[in-house]
Amino acid sequence: MAEITRIYQKFQPSHYNLFIDVERDTKKISGTSTITGDAKTTDIQVNQKGMTIASVKVDSQDVPFTTDDAAEVVNITLPKTGEVTVAIEYSAPLTDSMMGIYPSYYELNGEKKQIIGTQFETTFARQAFPSVDEPEAKATFDLALKFDEQPGETVLANMPEVRTENGVHYFDTTVRMSTYLIAFAFGDLQSKQTTTESGVKVGVFATKAHKANELNFALDIAKRSIEFYEDFYQTPYPLPHSWQLALPDFSAGAMENWGLVTYREAYLVLDPNNTSLRMKQLVATVVAHELAHQWFGDLVTMKWWDDLWLNESFANMMEYVAVDALEPDWHVWEMFQTSDVPGALNRDATDGVQPVHVQVNNPAEIDSLFDPDIVYAKGARMLVMVRALLGDDKLRAGLKAYFAAHHYGNATGADLWAALGEASGMDVGAVMNSWLEQPGYPVVNAAVVDGKLTLSQKQFFVGDGKDAGREWQIPLNGNFKETPTIMKDKQIVLGDYDALRQSNGKPFRLNVGNNSHFIVEYDDTLMQDILAHKDELDSIDELQLLQDMRMLADGRQLSYAAIVPLLTQFADSKSTIVNTALYTVAGNLRKFTLPDTPEETQLRQLYGKLSAKQVARLGWEAKDGESNDDQMTRPIVLGASMFAKNADSIAAAHDLYQANADKLETLNATLRPYILINEMREFGSEELFNKFLTAYQKTSDASYKTSLLEGITATKDAALVKKTIAQFENADVIKPQDLRGWYYELLLNKDGQQAAWDWIRDEWSWLEKTVGGDMEFATFITRTADVFKTPERLAEFKAFFEPKLNTPGLTREIQMDTKVIESRVALIEAEQAKVNAAVAKAVK
Repeated sequence: MAEITRIYQKFQPSHYNLFIDVERDTKKISGTSTITGDAKTTDIQVNQKGMTIASVKVDSQDVPFTTDDAAEVVNITLPKTGEVTVAIEYSAPLTDSMMGIYPSYYELNGEKKQIIGTQFETTFARQAFPSVDEPEAKATFDLALKFDEQPGETVLANMPEVRTENGVHYFDTTVRMSTYLIAFAFGDLQSKQTTTESGVKVGVFATKAHKANELNFALDIAKRSIEFYEDFYQTPYPLPHSWQLALPDFSAGAMENWGLVTYREAYLVLDPNNTSLRMKQLVATVVAHELAHQWFGDLVTMKWWDDLWLNESFANMMEYVAVDALEPDWHVWEMFQTSDVPGALNRDATDGVQPVHVQVNNPAEIDSLFDPDIVYAKGARMLVMVRALLGDDKLRAGLKAYFAAHHYGNATGADLWAALGEASGMDVGAVMNSWLEQPGYPVVNAAVVDGKLTLSQKQFFVGDGKDAGREWQIPLNGNFKETPTIMKDKQIVLGDYDALRQSNGKPFRLNVGNNSHFIVEYDDTLMQDILAHKDELDSIDELQLLQDMRMLADGRQLSYAAIVPLLTQFADSKSTIVNTALYTVAGNLRKFTLPDTPEETQLRQLYGKLSAKQVARLGWEAKDGESNDDQMTRPIVLGASMFAKNADSIAAAHDLYQANADKLETLNATLRPYILINEMREFGSEELFNKFLTAYQKTSDASYKTSLLEGITATKDAALVKKTIAQFENADVIKPQDLRGWYYELLLNKDGQQAAWDWIRDEWSWLEKTVGGDMEFATFITRTADVFKTPERLAEFKAFFEPKLNTPGLTREIQMDTKVIESRVALIEAEQAKVNAAVAKAVK
């Protein structure tokens, strides 16, 4: 595939008049893209992909043109430079790729229906209309939309509709914006609407397959998020409306199109009467993330895709800032600690990982930038560090200046650091560039050396890694007053340890709050002091201890065998995040066992020992007035009890199933997956399988669908595994957007792993054809690597994927995931006997 030429340098659009005609029946789009702009040369290019160009006129006169499909452009020869108006008449197919303009399918009362939506990020606007499809090429847009309209259908776009003439819908002129943020949709939709305090119309739209009250939660969060951001950014929301649209087929989680945000249904509509608190938090953070983008990404946009982090990292942080302000009782920053933080630490410890800021030119490689653990999670941790250093007042002042300087334009990371530096008087760029431009992160060793408290930093690796001598400017967040704010050197000495310990009166700790992107390795003196005062630690402190020990063990700087005896010290915590961290460590112990072995039996006993008191305390039924922590801890400990094959838990889950067999959707959404998994695993039959699969096809409740998916893929029956695989390529049963979840869950099942792995190898060409243009396509490889742990599976993985190393967009993923499996296999070979012996001792 050809490298991208920045065509904006030759032709700079200022305004588009777009006429787009969509024919659903024939699956064809046609139209005219009329672009007014400044031509710097007489030979210009305009992006197109998969189009048939009928004519090109410049200032109403036909001009020569050629199409170059490899470069995704149409080459145009102009009669002059300067301001020109280029009118391109074109046609193109309406595809099922979930990119460009595409149909979403759903059922209503047994009737198959569809709505049309769009997805233009990263480079898919060129599949909808000829354009200079680069983020820097901002322009205003007038959209005229025609389609095979049916009575009662709703039409949505970035801006309000101003008139309809002869079946053509005309929308108001947009503000200056990038092509990838254009959006429109139409179909048989329902909505709930409200208005913010400042007069912005806010609406949530979905198909009529959903109950009307399923739109309420997102509407409330969207309205309050916009109001929060207007205050926090001290910058008004710049459009008349903010529509949130749930699409039945949607590749990503959501997309921040300006004024018309699109979502996967699971992340927008939910049953207010039976949804887990975790799911409410997830929907709220997704909505808040996309609305944060309306300023950070839409109003001010990265200049080129190498600064994608500028959009995503910031929105990822702000989703938590906003939801924490809107729902303080949720303690949503704890969710950041249990999802984003471990994701970033795990991914960023593998040699070869991309830095947050990475150069990119190939169109396929642009999509590979969307590494959620780096561009989103690690980038968000970087900005959390900045926020902690600056404080909210200086952060807000810097952001207000940033928006004022760059509104309706483009910016780079340096522009953001400059604005924050001006507001704070701190050289923010100097601190942050070490995190932005370098892959990886440091482990800080804290030790008493010759009586002196000494800190040193080096890059941390899981698996083999080449030490390139990287150093970071580390916000240490130490709890001794002698600890510097920033550690710039490879090693520093804080002073005489005994004197420091006495004057500070507490054990020495670093990264208090766990906000900075590094881990800590304490020597035995310091660690024993911390553990001796464990009762003085808060939940974040305990999570951090478990997190850092787990990372050090994965990096073979500590043995998992040394962690096993400590686990019971954390087992009775009432904190969700401590239990999450505890069972993440316990989950990692599972890689040292093989199915149906004495070692696995011992590990199950350890799970039983760790979870017994909590299961007795919490039980299977929610209690009135119980804490959020209890609600979210219950499924964690019950899941552990199920792995322990606790007979009482298995029986309790079975009783709940039988009591609700004809109304499974009403089961407590938090516990429903465990009940359905248990029923299939312990009491499964073909009749039960068919019941779950039929319910999966019929329900429009995304949470219930996920529970059923997890239940179906838990089967032990080889024939039912085969029946499951048979549905993978049936889009009427499993939508392509959901296939990755089905594949992964079956891969996790010891009785389904071989069939799932055989399927992906046998059907790779089909998979590539079906979802290969999807920015999340590479995660099929990641998910596979998450599970494999034996030398045999490593060899099979390499044999299948190494021949695909030169596939654009997959190269880094294949290289990284090969290393992930290699490091896991090496760890197991080195530690297996020692770890299993420690587990055996712990359960005696």
